[in-house]
Amino acid sequence: MRLLSLIGFVLIFSFISVAQKTVINGVAPGAERKIIQITTPGDLITFWENKLGTSRVDSTGLFSLTVDLDKTINAVISIDFHKTEILLEPGKTYNFQIAPMQYDDYTEVNPFIQSQNLMLEMADPDPGELNTLIGVFNTVYSSFLMENFNALYRDRKKELLDTLRLRLNQHFGAVKNAYFLDYASYKIAALEQLTRYYNNAQLAKKYFTDKPILYNNLEYMEFFNSFFSKYMTVTSNTIRKLDIASLLKSPDPYRSMMKAMTIDSILINEQLRELVMLKGLMELYQAPAFDQAKVLAVFKTTAETSKFEGNRVVAEDMFKFLTKLTPGTKAPEFTLLDRDQKERSLKSLLGKPVVLCFWTTYCEGCLAEMDLIKPLFDKYQENIQFVSVSADKSFFKMLYFINLKKDYVWTFVNIGDQSEVLKDYDVRTYPLFVLIDKEGNIYKYPAAQPSNGLEEDIQRILQK
Repeated sequence: MRLLSLIGFVLIFSFISVAQKTVINGVAPGAERKIIQITTPGDLITFWENKLGTSRVDSTGLFSLTVDLDKTINAVISIDFHKTEILLEPGKTYNFQIAPMQYDDYTEVNPFIQSQNLMLEMADPDPGELNTLIGVFNTVYSSFLMENFNALYRDRKKELLDTLRLRLNQHFGAVKNAYFLDYASYKIAALEQLTRYYNNAQLAKKYFTDKPILYNNLEYMEFFNSFFSKYMTVTSNTIRKLDIASLLKSPDPYRSMMKAMTIDSILINEQLRELVMLKGLMELYQAPAFDQAKVLAVFKTTAETSKFEGNRVVAEDMFKFLTKLTPGTKAPEFTLLDRDQKERSLKSLLGKPVVLCFWTTYCEGCLAEMDLIKPLFDKYQENIQFVSVSADKSFFKMLYFINLKKDYVWTFVNIGDQSEVLKDYDVRTYPLFVLIDKEGNIYKYPAAQPSNGLEEDIQRILQK
């Protein structure tokens, strides 16, 4: 079937599928013995990452991972804080070449700031492979947009879209990959929105109301996020008139919201309405007029009771995204090497409250605060676990430093190449203090530093 007849109005429906093994092989010069990790966003609204697998690059730079997939996913391949994105299909074998990099050049800087894109190429490129197809498609699409942007955006020359469709059909008319066809369709939808080829009601009817929700398709969700951005408060002429804050105060805010939003004819599809509600409430979460606990209750209800699996995933991710590292949530687990090169996990430290201090040997502010931990350790060591987490990649650099400090007698552990711990605790500056209760829940994040009130935080948690 010709792409021209597919783009814009024929979408591929999802079927129940069985997980298949997908193999990722490759070579990463410079990353020898480092951990390589593959994650995927649980959803494409929050982009909350789920780990799919990890492996260690061998001494020659080779790596191999196998993951079970039941659908095409957007995967993130990362080494330390450096990453790249790739689409992975079930049952395929991929052979990648990652461009050489001096990974340890970034030891002495903030890795969140200094992270770079991994440059990845297919070792055995196939013109019909999904990533290759989308790469060529995006090149054709971007070139056309650059040539005609003013005519499309300023002059609204809608007939140019027909020219683009013909050009795309010449390149991709024989392609039958379902993910690609949906991707192309919603890429065109974005231009139809830009040029006002259709009004909002027509766009919604064509691309959303009677169509399946393609939770894992990058361009579907890109268009969804654009189309429904601020929809509840600005775009929708009907929903924005509702008193959403009052609806959230009702005994059953989920049902009240879902019922009230039926007045919008674009959202007659229950699955779509529920997803739009979730997105809208996430946007309103930080607004002063809205009760955050009520918003979270809607997410929890949706995650537990929704008829639609994709919406349950989105709601759960939104709940985790908005409550990450907030008081009462589970502190991220870790297992790291202590000064004696023995594994110490957070779980093994519980039974007492824990003061975590993320630090580095090259951070002068860290060293000043570390000196102030000593009197607190002397005073509270019977009731509090003090744990200093070195973000230095070199274990021996940490060890050399603390051996010079004979009064640093509390627990020290080293991140090494487990950079996901820094991601889990969102460590963007040093030092960072975190106070965890004896059950392993976040008590305060960030906690005060020793020079500015940490002892008061400690006294409060001991009175808990």
